[in-house]
Amino acid sequence: MTDQKVAIVTGSSSGIGYETALLLARNGFRTYATMRNLKKAKDISDIAKREQLQLHTIELDVTNEKSVNKAIKSIKSDAGRIDVLVNNAGYGLTGSLEDLSMNEIKEQYETNVFGLIRVTQAVLPTMREQKNGIIVNLSSIGGKMAMPLSSPYIGTKFAVEGLSESIAYDLEPFGIKVVIIEPGAIKTNFGTGMVVAEKNLNPSSPYFKGMQQLQGTLNSLLQNGSLPSKVAEVILNAITTPNPNLRYTVGEDAALLAQKRKELGDPEFQKFVLGFFR
Repeated sequence: MTDQKVAIVTGSSSGIGYETALLLARNGFRTYATMRNLKKAKDISDIAKREQLQLHTIELDVTNEKSVNKAIKSIKSDAGRIDVLVNNAGYGLTGSLEDLSMNEIKEQYETNVFGLIRVTQAVLPTMREQKNGIIVNLSSIGGKMAMPLSSPYIGTKFAVEGLSESIAYDLEPFGIKVVIIEPGAIKTNFGTGMVVAEKNLNPSSPYFKGMQQLQGTLNSLLQNGSLPSKVAEVILNAITTPNPNLRYTVGEDAALLAQKRKELGDPEFQKFVLGFFR
């Protein structure tokens, strides 16, 4: 067993997870960069080797209970402890509710919500026995306000917000803290990894025009978004602060939307959002 702080980051093959895993390892954490497909581990493994970082890649599919339990058991056996969990794995599903299939919706929740729950449940016994730990859940500014044609994704992020806030009460007596990260648009492969409802890709869909418009706006926002390293820095700050905030908003766009959500009534805010995404 080591006294070195041990961190687990899900979805580490790219984007926020990739940058977070590297930053934690560079700051002294024994870091387990987990991902569904280890074929995507080469870049982060090469950097870890070159910089002699305590960073280890491990296969973990958040949608598979056996995969989750096997990975967490292996990490606990190897490191002897688990101090930080960053629940980052997830993707975006856009489309009109009318055109979405139940399978598309279920897959979105399976990754973004149930996947987060699986990994959290797997690490909690260890953290509780240690009487310390911190769980960082990646939400989105979309967990505080909605945007058009994104109801499944927005629904998962609202779920992450409520779940995180609730378990913060449950875990406080055991010395375990919970942090929610709410990024705005981030320059990652989130856009290319985004799934669009199959029916919304058909020009005969009544929502086709709106979907094309939204995709153009999202691509523009993502191209001009904050760097994923910025989110990683906020996460590092949160887990190294004795008394972290429950929530951290990341990005100027997220800060603006959060402020407008507080200032405006529902009709005025809906008009603002429609203008923002057109």
